[in-house]
Amino acid sequence: MFIAYVVVTVAAVLANAASAFEDFRRSGFVVANSTEVGVPQSWLPWLATLKAAGAGGLLLGLVGAAPLGIAAGVGLVLFFVGAMAAHVRARVFHNIAFPGAYLALTVSALVLAAAR
Repeated sequence: MFIAYVVVTVAAVLANAASAFEDFRRSGFVVANSTEVGVPQSWLPWLATLKAAGAGGLLLGLVGAAPLGIAAGVGLVLFFVGAMAAHVRARVFHNIAFPGAYLALTVSALVLAAAR
């Protein structure tokens, strides 16, 4: 079980850190997606900061600060539930699998952290 926790959490950390990096860079696909779902571009640095903080919290949870890791997992789950809601509200379904995958990965990391 510990190996699964480590593998899933490292994957969640890397995925969220990479996503935050692309948000900070304002990559073309990020700008296009945020425009399509109705998220103002001025929010991108704030959203990137939340993802980066979540990734950092998951990492800290992995190395010993379990309550922080669980809190970060809860925050990221709420973040991606909001992302899914934004996609549904805007009726943008062609790429809803991306926030769905992040949500599933983060839920998995959170469940494994809580089970430890």
